[in-house]
Amino acid sequence: MEPGIDNETGRSRAGVSEEIAIRIEAMNKWYGSYHALRDINLSVKSGERIVVAGPSGSGKSTMIRCINRLEEHQSGRIFVDGIELSSDLKNIDKVRSEVGMVFQHFNLFPHLTILENCTLAPIWVRQTPRNEAIQTAMHFLEKVKIPEQAHKYPGQLSGGQQQRVAIARSLCMKPKIMLFDEPTSALDPEMIKEVLDTMVELAEEGMTMLCVTHEMAFAQAVANRVIFMDQGQIVEENNPHDFFNNPQSGRTRLFLSQILRH
Repeated sequence: MEPGIDNETGRSRAGVSEEIAIRIEAMNKWYGSYHALRDINLSVKSGERIVVAGPSGSGKSTMIRCINRLEEHQSGRIFVDGIELSSDLKNIDKVRSEVGMVFQHFNLFPHLTILENCTLAPIWVRQTPRNEAIQTAMHFLEKVKIPEQAHKYPGQLSGGQQQRVAIARSLCMKPKIMLFDEPTSALDPEMIKEVLDTMVELAEEGMTMLCVTHEMAFAQAVANRVIFMDQGQIVEENNPHDFFNNPQSGRTRLFLSQILRH
């Protein structure tokens, strides 16, 4: 194995460090009597790109929503950038300032322009001077290839454009980690590629990414690891080559046979 190259895939691991960005230890979550997450253990290194796959209801979205305390876990421990997520509001705020999140639905403020959507959090949360926040927002709107939309409102943009705005808005907070919760599942097929292209660029720049998605081609192109979840558990994890070509679990094989047919 060459230094800096993933075994089997041949892809560069440039940017992946030994530093742990996210650590989850024996994490459990219930909704009433429903055991949604069961003994989740996961470590994510800085610069690592992880795709989380699995059937609907397997706990994928719940797991990543626990990482920035949008969902509260009942047992176990979660550390993000060395900070433990607990009921301590200061720690929650610290973690959220370092973790960007992009949702299935774009969650843009409809009454604000694209530029205002992107500058709101830096100005109010990070106390960034307005001119600097505008410069940063335009930089990231350039990055996602829609700077000309800055003064429009979300309702004037296509779904793919709105999702790219949502990505730019998260990047304006200059996060260390990006979480994606099925970012393309609400999009028409022709809009999916433009969002995935943006995410591929982020991955190539070494952003730490945890992405829940059914886009298996994206997983094969950019992931360092693919994690398969079912019934609230991590069933299997591996590099993309071995995950797709030599799945170890019967549940993984069944899932791949169903999803890769489409």
